[in-house]
Amino acid sequence: MKADTLLTGACVVTMDPDRRVIENGAIAVADGKIVAIGSAEALRAKVTAGTKLDCDGHIILPGLIDVHAHAGHGLIKSMGMHGGNRWEEICGEVYTQASPPEFWYAEARLAALERLRFGVTTGVSLLGGGDTIMRTDDPSYAAAHCRGVSQVGTRSMVAVGPTRAPHPRTYADWQEGGKRLYPISFEEQFETCQRVVDDWHDTQNGRIQIAMLYPVLRDEHERDMSSDDYATACDQVRSVRKYAREKGLVFTQDGHWRGSIRRAEKLGLLGPDALLSHCIDLHDDEIALVAQTNTRIAHNPSANASIVGRCPATEMMAAGACVALGSDATAPDRSADMFRHMQQAMHYHRTHFRDADVLPIGRVLEMCTIGGAQALGMADVIGSIEVGKQADLITVDLRRPHLYPPNMALHRLVCFANGNDVSNVMVGGEVVLRAKEATRVDEDDILRDAADQTQIMIERIGASGDLELPENFWGKQGRQK
Repeated sequence: MKADTLLTGACVVTMDPDRRVIENGAIAVADGKIVAIGSAEALRAKVTAGTKLDCDGHIILPGLIDVHAHAGHGLIKSMGMHGGNRWEEICGEVYTQASPPEFWYAEARLAALERLRFGVTTGVSLLGGGDTIMRTDDPSYAAAHCRGVSQVGTRSMVAVGPTRAPHPRTYADWQEGGKRLYPISFEEQFETCQRVVDDWHDTQNGRIQIAMLYPVLRDEHERDMSSDDYATACDQVRSVRKYAREKGLVFTQDGHWRGSIRRAEKLGLLGPDALLSHCIDLHDDEIALVAQTNTRIAHNPSANASIVGRCPATEMMAAGACVALGSDATAPDRSADMFRHMQQAMHYHRTHFRDADVLPIGRVLEMCTIGGAQALGMADVIGSIEVGKQADLITVDLRRPHLYPPNMALHRLVCFANGNDVSNVMVGGEVVLRAKEATRVDEDDILRDAADQTQIMIERIGASGDLELPENFWGKQGRQK
């Protein structure tokens, strides 16, 4: 058998239906896909490969999958996070008023590089933050983001959508004469999204896919909006959902909680192509609705939403629902390191139940591999190491003090590893991280560009004061007189 690449000598964690773990295993890759899996001895004897990777002392996994994060956040890490809602205010101002395409390109490359180095080969990125500040006034912003991610080489599902009614919403661009403000209608935003789908949704290679989004409608929106505005919002979300179904796109919403699943069901939004994030403090009937409709859930255990309420992820999984893991990264206080979020998820639910056996180690690993692929409708393509699937693979170096002694590799991986232990990353058969070095891009150039665009953004919104340590940084008892 001829192959392009042969990886040998590692502990191979397949995440296939039998959850096979092959000690001293090997994987052969040809034309971007996995063509053989077995013992290192067997595949060395029957496979001729142009490139051979000796992975002795490593563990090989399917590429990790992050089902919920935000484009733009990477350049606003921690700014104003101690000032109540100040961090969210900064996001709102930047994403609508002070983020030219260059901002989205720089941030996309930075965030994709972070994911790459942490072994995240596929991630969802909402084009903006929160649920009402999407950058969908013009297709150039999504295009800049997609170009940036494509250069780094990871897969990305980019979620675009209109802001919640009422409209129009005021946006701005920056020209030589300064900032220009302009109103954007729902129809204009929706048209922008459709153009992004036409330009970037890749059903063949799958490196860039587009998802549709409309903000969550909760009880407070019906209460606080005028009856006309609320009725308009309902009509709008139905039209976006209909379009997503017609195009075969994932439909996603950010920030479900306390009754909003019931409302989504009445609006006809649920289903196996719907991915709903956070989902905190759900009622029992909502958990049943999620399972009955096969709706997918993005659980973000490290997010602020999981502090103010609890996502009943274990209960939903017990009911038969697909619950996958998201980072909600990369700000204000969390990264794209899915090892961190696996560990956080286990502690989160074990603390709630006061039971150290809740959410087993293998189950949480499923949530960001094959479970993540199922949540995105991509389980036939990625998420496990099986013959015929895309070769999205990562190697983790177990020869490190915090991952020793050399036994119980899966336990050590999930409980003790972090993203910096990832050594090699392959996406669609292409090695995009080799020996911890990105192969497609100049990392220093990405870092310089990110720093430059961040400084421009800070100056445009006058946010230099948000970079200082706040008075309460050390806490009341933290600083000694």
